[in-house]
Order: sequence, then C-alpha cells, then structure tokens
Amino acid sequence: MAVPIADLEVRLLLEAIFDRYHYDFRSYAMASLKRRLGQACDHLGATTLSGLQERVLHQPESFAELLQYLTVQVSDMFRDPEFFRVLREQVLPVLATYPSIKVWVAGCSTGEEAYSLAILLHEQQLLDRTIIYATDINSVSLRAAASGVYDITRLRSFTENHRRSGGSGSLSDYYHASGGSAIMDAALRRKITFSDHSLATDNVFSEVHLVTCRNVLIYFDLALQERALNLFGEALVDRGFLGLGSKESLRFSTVAPLFTEFALAERIYRRKASS
Repeated sequence: MAVPIADLEVRLLLEAIFDRYHYDFRSYAMASLKRRLGQACDHLGATTLSGLQERVLHQPESFAELLQYLTVQVSDMFRDPEFFRVLREQVLPVLATYPSIKVWVAGCSTGEEAYSLAILLHEQQLLDRTIIYATDINSVSLRAAASGVYDITRLRSFTENHRRSGGSGSLSDYYHASGGSAIMDAALRRKITFSDHSLATDNVFSEVHLVTCRNVLIYFDLALQERALNLFGEALVDRGFLGLGSKESLRFSTVAPLFTEFALAERIYRRKASS
C-alpha cells in the first residue's frame, strides 16, 4: 500500500531537519506532529510540507520559527498543585536525608517548573544544598528560562497554584515586578543550570535524586517514550523519585519493574534499590 503523501512529506521533512540541524523529531507522535506542522505552515506561509521543507533547509531563521511549533511551550508555575503538595509533604522529607540533592527537570520549556521546584526547595530549607538541572532542546526557550522573566499577568494563576500546593509565605517573595514583567529572584536562578539536552539522542549526564518530566512524553511515540524512561531510570539513584504528567504512566513500559508506585494519583514513582 502506498504511503499517503502527507505522511511521506512529514517523514522527509523530519529527516531533513535531523540531517541539517541535528534535531531529532522522527519519533514524535504523528498526530501531534501533523497538527503542529500545519500550524507552522500557516504561520510561515507555506502551502505544503514540501514547501516548508525547502524553506527551513535554506533559511535557518525559518527553522528557528518552526522549532517553536515542534517543542512544548505550555507550562505554569506549580502546575497541578497537588503534585507539588505531595513533593513537599512526602518526597522532600526523604531527600532531606541526603547531604546534597540533584534534580533534573527534563523538557523544562521556559522554566516555570524549574523555578517552582527551586521555590519549593527553598521553603523546605533544602535549596542551598541542591543543584537543579533544567534541560530542553529549544535554545530560545532555554534563554527565556535563564532570564527568569514572565508576563506579570500570569502571576495571578501562579500565585493561586503556589497557595494550593501548600506554599508558605507569598510567591511575591520570589520575584520583583518591573513594568509588565515579573523577574525571578537571582538567588533562585543561581541554583538552576539551564542546558541543551535531547531525550531522543543524548545520554545521562548526572546521577540525580529526583526527575520531573511532565507532559512531555505524551508527544513521543512508544519507542521514544521507552528511551526517555530508560534514561530516567539510569539517572536516578536507588530509591530516587520520578514525576510524570497527569496523562503519563509507567504502566506497560519496560522500565516499570524498576519502580514502585509512590503516589500514583500524582504520577510519582520511586526507583527500587538495586538487587
């Protein structure tokens, strides 16, 4: 049976992107990719995916625009507050028993989750002995994350999420307003290392005690989900913790036997001790 033209165009475009720019989207979920590529075509004025391919191959600036459609850009501080409440009440007391703590935020986008974790750790008097690695493949998002600047209109929902997560004090203690922007405190930014890392092509870079990768795996096909989960299992210390998104699970994955369900409703798992 012949491959539909649209699927063939997607495949050729993704191969071209990988060969030209070394970004690997070939194992992303097809339905989501098609939707995002359609939006990119509309934005860039390309009538076909073949036309989009020609443009991104010859115009790097067009690829930079396309990248914003291919990577996850939606996040909030303290998103899913109950997840952070369980971290606060059940996970961090365990991590507090370590002399130092390393956290990996995989697929950090523009940094909201990384700053949320930094605030949470500060409130539990653990930030001083913690390093947070926040990684993504989108250099534009990483620069935005490192700047720690957010539209001030978003702070109302951030503040409510922080309150519902059991936050002590006020979220305003951790940023200052300047014009229409909220700028995260420099003390938080110093504890976060933002860097490029691809779950599709890169390997583990550090041993960590907590991994959060929330609402990222849903954009991957099963093979890439397995690759990412194996990276997390390899990175975590014995009895370390993994947090996934509300629609993500270890169920049916090959790494599931490595973990126990710690707080299943919040998709928090704990790595078993090595035998």
